[in-house]
Amino acid sequence: MTTTPLVALQKPKGISIEEIESELRNIWRSQNDGATAPVATRASTFSIVVYEPEEFQQLLAALTFYKDVIDGLHGPKTREAIRQAQMAYGLRVTGRVDEVTLARLRQEYANLSDSQKAFSNADLRGFNLNEAIAAQNPCRVITLCPTLDGDDESVTAQVSAYCPVQKRNVSNLICCEYITLRGSKKALEQVAGVVSSLMIGDLPKFVWWKATPNPEQSLFSQLSETSNCLIVDSSYFSDAESELNKIQEITETGKYIADLNWHRLFPWQELTAEAFDPPERRDALAEIDHISIDHEPGNAAQALMFLGWIASRLGWTPTRYVEEGGDYGIRKVYFKSSLGGQREVEAELAAIPVADVGEVIGDLVGIRLTSDNQEADCCTILCSETTGCMRMEAGGGAQACRVEEVSAISDQRADLILSQQLQRWGEDVLYQESLATADQILRLCP
Repeated sequence: MTTTPLVALQKPKGISIEEIESELRNIWRSQNDGATAPVATRASTFSIVVYEPEEFQQLLAALTFYKDVIDGLHGPKTREAIRQAQMAYGLRVTGRVDEVTLARLRQEYANLSDSQKAFSNADLRGFNLNEAIAAQNPCRVITLCPTLDGDDESVTAQVSAYCPVQKRNVSNLICCEYITLRGSKKALEQVAGVVSSLMIGDLPKFVWWKATPNPEQSLFSQLSETSNCLIVDSSYFSDAESELNKIQEITETGKYIADLNWHRLFPWQELTAEAFDPPERRDALAEIDHISIDHEPGNAAQALMFLGWIASRLGWTPTRYVEEGGDYGIRKVYFKSSLGGQREVEAELAAIPVADVGEVIGDLVGIRLTSDNQEADCCTILCSETTGCMRMEAGGGAQACRVEEVSAISDQRADLILSQQLQRWGEDVLYQESLATADQILRLCP
């Protein structure tokens, strides 16, 4: 990915919270007063609040595993630091912070002395937004950066403005304003009202909550109420099952939700639909009575949302949920199908360890659709191109199966998916119906 050169109207400058708006006005006034300077367009498309906890890098820095800047981007240096920590603490080495790794990092951090908890890594959270967004949208970005100083009640503020250089039209600059607030979680809770007031009144307002959503947290609740659209990524959820229920409850209040993890399912949905697009296979949809969904361990959100999607499309009503457990943590969900004479459909979800883990926890690994009717032409196997189809094909049975390899979207990074989401925010009926069905499934849990 190429990097767009940036013009800094003002590099990050520390000020008081009360001075934020005044300082931003000074930036634009000084830029546009010059007769030869390019005209800079300030925030005029949307405001977005980004809750950027990035606890992992801070913990790794304090524990001396991570030497680079705190930026919220889990690149090679962050993954290597995670691997070093996992090896040091005898954990499964994946290069990703799962629930077990995070709990151990927190435990080790708590055992440090106050002087050991201090780290010198530069904190660059809040000074950038994906260039695909910034290059087209003059916007205001307000980033909240919680620190590990739990008892500190002070909040620091910095403002800056950056403009991606436009190759085709150098006479104008499209610029984003950046407001960055740092403080403990407790301190940031106390300035929630200030944050809401900084969102520009007449523009669409987004909140990107890069953590587990918690409606009982006053900061989350207040920002969610202020926004037009709440953006989450269910791959971050520590307990996907309960958090999907919470997201459904928020949706039922009329709030627009955009789950970036939902967009990672598009290739799987498209190939599933294409498999039954030929006229000779369309009738076979009514014969499907078994679906197996394999996913990477650690987060079942993608598996549950895909199951919610196909069940809502085919008119399956969830009736039972069974936890079988075992090495793969197998769960089975039973449905009553409105197609094919009220037949029962069995769905199996399995967490399958893979040798080459991806960047997203809980990625789909494989899907198999079959029928007890051996005459039905509905056996379909989809599998990730990185893991292959061996496990799914091994359970194929006597039917001839259509087999497809699924290529992931070109870049699964959340900020790149966000750039697409901001162009078409609003009600997503397909997502809402799929989430509602997933919610119904989860409410059957014993």
